[in-house]
Amino acid sequence: QVQLVESGGGLVQAGGSLRLSCTASGSIFHIDAMAWYRQAPGKQRELVAAITSGGSTNVADSVKGRFTISRDNAKNTVYLQMNSLQPVDTAVYYCHAPIATTRYRMDDYWGQGTQVTVSS
Repeated sequence: QVQLVESGGGLVQAGGSLRLSCTASGSIFHIDAMAWYRQAPGKQRELVAAITSGGSTNVADSVKGRFTISRDNAKNTVYLQMNSLQPVDTAVYYCHAPIATTRYRMDDYWGQGTQVTVSS
């Protein structure tokens, strides 16, 4: 049984910072890319940032220069450092990863989501 567990969300004032963490646990053979998505009320889920196992990153234009994604492969953990937060960043943030549990099986996994609320 594979799980993605997120932590680090909360309430912060505009201009503040938060760091989200997401750890994969269970019977894991390999994890390639790990990513953070977010979904604001009434809007579609959108990609915030992604990182490959080799460390290559892709960051959405809306958060470029403010958010940084990183990972610790030994801990199966991905981080999202969020600086200069604005009210438009308010959303539920989800961790995602395609995880291979054997050489021949890979499935998509999502975390339960963590709420980030930025007050003006």
